[in-house]
Amino acid sequence: MRFRTRIFLATFAIAAAVLLVASSLLAVMLRDQAYARIERGLIAQVRLTADLLSRPSALPVQESTINQQLQTEATALAADAEVRVTLIAADGRVVGDSSQDQQSVTQLENHANRPEVIEARQRGLGIASRYSATLGIDMLYVAVPVRHPVVAVVRLALPLTDIRRQLRTIWWATGYALAFSAIAAFVMAWVSSRLLVRRLNRLAAGAREYATGRMPALPTHDANDEIGSVAQALDDAVRKVGERAADLARDRARMEAILGGMIEGVLAVDADGRVELVNAAARRLLGITGEPAGRHYLECVRQPAIVAQFDRARAGGDSPAIEPVIVQEGARTFIARAAPVTGEQGRGAVLVLHDVTDLQRADQVRRDFVANVSHELRTPLTSIRGSVEVLRDELVSPGEQQKYLDIIARQADRMERLTRDLLRLARLDAGQEAPEYGACHLDDVFAAVLDDVDRLARDKRQRVRISVQPHLEPVAADAQQLQDAIRNLVENAIVYSPADSTIEIAAMREGDRLYVKVSDEGPGIPPADLLRIFERFYRVDKARSRESGGTGLGLSIVKHIVERMDGRVRAENRPGGGAVFTIELPIKTTVAS
Repeated sequence: MRFRTRIFLATFAIAAAVLLVASSLLAVMLRDQAYARIERGLIAQVRLTADLLSRPSALPVQESTINQQLQTEATALAADAEVRVTLIAADGRVVGDSSQDQQSVTQLENHANRPEVIEARQRGLGIASRYSATLGIDMLYVAVPVRHPVVAVVRLALPLTDIRRQLRTIWWATGYALAFSAIAAFVMAWVSSRLLVRRLNRLAAGAREYATGRMPALPTHDANDEIGSVAQALDDAVRKVGERAADLARDRARMEAILGGMIEGVLAVDADGRVELVNAAARRLLGITGEPAGRHYLECVRQPAIVAQFDRARAGGDSPAIEPVIVQEGARTFIARAAPVTGEQGRGAVLVLHDVTDLQRADQVRRDFVANVSHELRTPLTSIRGSVEVLRDELVSPGEQQKYLDIIARQADRMERLTRDLLRLARLDAGQEAPEYGACHLDDVFAAVLDDVDRLARDKRQRVRISVQPHLEPVAADAQQLQDAIRNLVENAIVYSPADSTIEIAAMREGDRLYVKVSDEGPGIPPADLLRIFERFYRVDKARSRESGGTGLGLSIVKHIVERMDGRVRAENRPGGGAVFTIELPIKTTVAS
C-alpha cells in the first residue's frame, strides 16, 4: 500500500470516526430533546385539558346525559390536541375516551391501577410509556388529577409510533448530514493527502538529486511546518555531508594521484589482513590481477619473504625494526619493507616496494662496460707490449722488425677506433651531438654510404644493392648522423655475411614514418641475442668480430643516433636466412629539393 493511500485512509478513517461519533451523539441528543419536547407538550396539553375540565362553566352536569357529555367532551378535546384523551372517574372507571365510542367506553377495564393514574393521584402528574392493551400499540401516557364532580383524572396519550416517526426524521436528517460530511471528509482527506504526498515527493526528488551529486535547494524548505523543517534540516545536513564528501574525494584523488605517480609500490591491509589500498606500481611488481580491494593479502602476495614481513608488522608489539628484503620476481628485482599501522579497527600494515631492477641493470652494465673496456684495451696493449719486447732484442732481423711494427700500428689503430667510439658514445649520452635537421635526400645518403664501404665489400666480393621507393621526397633529418648509422649497419652486415653475398639497403615511406632497412645473407642472429644486440660491447660471435677489428660499439652508436632523432631501430631474422636491421624515423616535415 502506497504512503499516499495510507495517509488518505488514515485521514478519512479519523474524519469518518469523528463524524460518526459526533453524528451519533447529535442524533441521540436531538432524539432526547425531541422526546422531552413532545413530553413537555403533552404535559402542557393535559394540564390545559384538566384546567378546562375544572372550570365550572365548562361542563354542566346532568345525571341522565353525563356519560354522553363526557364522551363528547373527550372527543372534542382529542380533536383539538390531536391526542387520545381519556377521562377517568375517582373509582377508576373510564367515563370518556376519544379513541372509543359510547358503548365501548363502558366496557373498558378499570384504570385505577394504571401506573400513570396512580402517580398522578400521588404526585399530581403521572407519566408512563407502555403497551396499550386497548389499542394494541405502544403509547406515551400523561395523567393529572382534575377537580370535577365526576372526572377525577384526565389522561392524554400519544402513540409512540408518532414519536418514532418524528425521531426517524431526525435520524434521516442526521444520516444525510453524516453522508454529506463523509463525502466532504473524503474530498478533504484526498486533497490533503495529495498535497502532503506532493510535498513529500518534491522532498524525495530533491533527495534523489542529492544522490546524483547535484545540490539543488529543496522546494519545501520555506514552509513553516514540520515537513519544511525536515526539508531544511535535510538540506543543511546533505550540504554539509556533500562538502565533507567533496573534501574526502579531493583528498582521495590527491592520494591516488600521488600513489599513481609513485614508482614505488604501496599496498596497505587492515587488521583482518584485507587489502585496503594498492597502487599501480604494486600491482605490476606483485603481478596482481583483478580487483584486490577486500581480498586477503595472501591472495595477492605470493612471495614468502613479503608474507613473513606482513606477519611481523601485523603482530606489532615490541618486535625489533623490520628489515627490508630483496625479492626477485621474474625479470624484476625490488626491495620490500612492511611497517605496522595502528587504526581504530586494530593493527594493520603497509608494504612499500622499491623497484631496483634498473639500478641493478645499470650497475651490471657499468661493470660489464668497465670489464669490456679493460678487456678491449688489454688485448691490443698486450700485442703492442709483446712486439716492443721483441724489437728490443737486437737479434731481430729487419724483416721481422717490420712485421712487429705492423702489429703495433694495427693495434694502435684498433685502440684509436675504440677510443673514438667511446668518446662518441659519451657525447651522444651527454646530448652533445644534437641532430641538425635539414633536407635529407636518401639517394645521396646511400651513395655516400656505398663509397665508405666500397673497399671493404670488394675485399669480400660482396654486392651492395640500393632500393629507394619511387618519388620518395626529401625528409627532415640529420644527413650526416643518418649516414653514420646506416654505414655502421652496412659494415656490420659485411663483416657477418659470407663472400659473394648481397647486402641490400632499402628506403620506403608508410604514412608518416620512414623505414630504412639493411638486409644481409649471413647466419642471422640467435633469438636469445636479439634483445641484447644493441648493448655496448655485445657480440654474437665474439671471436669473429675481434678478428674483423670491430669494437663492439657500432650497433650501440646506431641506437643512440636513431633515438636522438625520435626514432627506433630493431633487429630481426629474415625468413630465408640472414638478418634485417630496420631504422624507423618519424617524418616531421617534407622539404622540397
